[in-house]
Amino acid sequence: MKLRLSLPRPKNKLLLVRRVVGDSMVPTLAPGGIIIGVWHRRAKVGDVVIIKHQGLEKTKRITQMAGRRIFVEGDNAMQSTDSRQFGWIDQNSVLARVIWPRTGNWPKGRSSGML
Repeated sequence: MKLRLSLPRPKNKLLLVRRVVGDSMVPTLAPGGIIIGVWHRRAKVGDVVIIKHQGLEKTKRITQMAGRRIFVEGDNAMQSTDSRQFGWIDQNSVLARVIWPRTGNWPKGRSSGML
């Protein structure tokens, strides 16, 4: 029996496959899990994205936008190093928007913006 994984196929876009490291996105993304992202020019508030920051790739959720700047946070605030520590980053830091697994909106009880 063959199992078929159905994923959206973007045209002429770069797919990134990464393994989740750390607890910053728990419960949305579990450590050790696989994520797939697609290069995306126009990420928006609520999207989970893979960013490049200080030479490292990080997976965070966009919680605010102001022009070309974004504010990113981990869904697990107690275990995340994010914009609350390093501040706003340029939207050009976004490498991809996570498309699998589906990440939905913020966890229940969580509102956008700084805590």
